[in-house]
Amino acid sequence: MSDPRDVYLAYQQRNARPSAAPDDAPSGFAGAGAAAADEIGGAVDALRPELQALAVSLFEEPEIGFAEHRSVRKLAALLERHGVRAEVGAFGLDTALRATVGSGDGPHFAVIAEYDALPGIGQACGHNIIAGIGVGAFLAAAPVVERLGGRLSLIGTPAEENGGGKEHIIRAGGFDGVDAAGMVHPGGGSALSPVAGERSTGVRRVAVTYRGRAAHAAGAPWLGLNALDAVVTAYQSVAQLRQHILPIDRVHGIITDGGAAPNIVPERASALFYVRSGEIDTLRALTDRVVAALEGAALATGTAAEIEVDPVPPYLPLEPNVALTKRWAAALAARGRVAPPSPPVPVLSGASTDMGNVTQLIPAIHPSIGLGGPEDVQPHNAVFAEWSVRAAAFDAMADAAFGLACAAADYLADAELRAAVAEEFVARGGRYRWGE
Repeated sequence: MSDPRDVYLAYQQRNARPSAAPDDAPSGFAGAGAAAADEIGGAVDALRPELQALAVSLFEEPEIGFAEHRSVRKLAALLERHGVRAEVGAFGLDTALRATVGSGDGPHFAVIAEYDALPGIGQACGHNIIAGIGVGAFLAAAPVVERLGGRLSLIGTPAEENGGGKEHIIRAGGFDGVDAAGMVHPGGGSALSPVAGERSTGVRRVAVTYRGRAAHAAGAPWLGLNALDAVVTAYQSVAQLRQHILPIDRVHGIITDGGAAPNIVPERASALFYVRSGEIDTLRALTDRVVAALEGAALATGTAAEIEVDPVPPYLPLEPNVALTKRWAAALAARGRVAPPSPPVPVLSGASTDMGNVTQLIPAIHPSIGLGGPEDVQPHNAVFAEWSVRAAAFDAMADAAFGLACAAADYLADAELRAAVAEEFVARGGRYRWGE
């Protein structure tokens, strides 16, 4: 296990360096040009009724991760109405989707779509809007890409909420040959994210089951080995750990099984912990410390611990590409949406997304756009789902689709922009793939 002092020193060294993020000045690249932007804008406006209908339909029939069978077919049907063949069941995942236009030669940009819902509260993360943005951006940019050259793909990624669909697609080779990617996430209020973007923590899941020995809790408790005691000890140990973790770290968990009846010494009990950190190395180190706490609880209670790390693929820290985000921001400014100034150091969100895995693999962006609701109505709240099908949300969806389409077209058309995007990606650390 890593020494926490060494991990902290490495964290200090990284965060003591000046931010590598460029300022908020215009990017200075030609991109695809004003005529292409006008064409994309007209296409988005023409698509808007269909994109709204898609967003509403996904809201009305929400499906959770890896079960988005109706949802993915809705995306495919919309694409096919516009003459684009969509492969449903791509990358070995029943509810993944892939569609591609343009030439096999030249640069390749992937637009990312999500469409899974949350259990019980439906589209409370706005993935119905993400789907509309992705499909709209892809269809609006497709004619420009086919004329200017390069290749544009739409990759529909299942199970962002609960299964790490993007990491499954990465492992299946779905991003092999893709040079850059982008998606847009909805948020509360009406603001855009800053040009430097928001970083986010990575997350790993750690599940533990303790095996003890059942006995009568009153008649012969000395014959038992209490698995629930082990879970409680583990939970308290992790709670004590929280005082001594980095500012970029988070740990939280629940007891998923606490026994069958109070008069039976529990022979089995389970818990699930989420371990989060803003850096890959600190994420590994914190996971090691949590696992050690779980092992110690077994030793203290005489039980056996079955620990499973990463029952779901890890979500890596999100590192958006600033040079590419600036093209998105420039396009949005043309539609009256101006990004706020970037802070000296990019903001680190405590939330996590499997889009982080994509940003670690290739240059990618993940800006956010508010749907026009109250500031206190944020994702993962049932009220947020209701705001995702209001007129202000559809305005944001259309603008975001325009911005993402322009960013994709600019990237494919402008070699100097591609070089700047690549240079920033390498300076930040370059390609990282979990397990390599």
